[in-house]
Amino acid sequence: MAGRLEGKTAIVTGGGQGIGEGIARVFAQEGARVLITGRTADKLAAVVDGIVAGGGEAAWITGTAGVRADAQAAVAKAVELFGGVDILVNNAQTSRPGTAFEDHDDALFDLTLQSGLYGTFQHMQAALPHMKGKGGSIVNIGSREGIFGGVGFAAYAATKEAIRGLSRTAARELGKYKVRVNVICPSALSPIAIDYLDSHPEEAEMYRKDIALGYFGDCEADVARAVLFLASDDSQYVTGQTINVDGGLVML
Repeated sequence: MAGRLEGKTAIVTGGGQGIGEGIARVFAQEGARVLITGRTADKLAAVVDGIVAGGGEAAWITGTAGVRADAQAAVAKAVELFGGVDILVNNAQTSRPGTAFEDHDDALFDLTLQSGLYGTFQHMQAALPHMKGKGGSIVNIGSREGIFGGVGFAAYAATKEAIRGLSRTAARELGKYKVRVNVICPSALSPIAIDYLDSHPEEAEMYRKDIALGYFGDCEADVARAVLFLASDDSQYVTGQTINVDGGLVML
């Protein structure tokens, strides 16, 4: 039986660990040819080796989110290896959670915005010419911290809400090309999330109690499956939307 992404090519930024890795694995299981990007070659290579060992098709390229030339290089490699780009997942994000508002400085804002907002924007622009003629799906990653306004997340929250605004405008403008743009706000035990929760145990328990389903999500089993829906033709009439994939932590 053919997978839901059979014949499709996907780029997943920040694919060397956590949510990005989970998405890449699920996409490959569903038949997509997957290119993952990130800053650490060893992590990327390990993910790709695992996908290939499982019978999937994948490749990697190093790059820094927020550097336009790296976004263009990623798209060019996907086109060279796999013949095009059908799906783009903008997952890469650098942040320093737990920084008090009064301790934020321009350097922290620049770092967070550059990797998240600019990285998302630049990868979307680089991929768009390869989606225009046939359509495509772009999934950008937002955050509960942007919607809720989490303490210690000023730059991160601002970046994630900017990504949601960018995504809505892009969805309206790119619909004529049959390119869909959606956002998920995930809650999952990525390495960054684990580090933060381990160092803030009281806050971790507060979050857990607020999750209607009672547990923190798994990157692959919980979050990646929702991204799969948005990447596949099952969501062909869904665009400009934010879906909270967080076990009921945020309800709109």
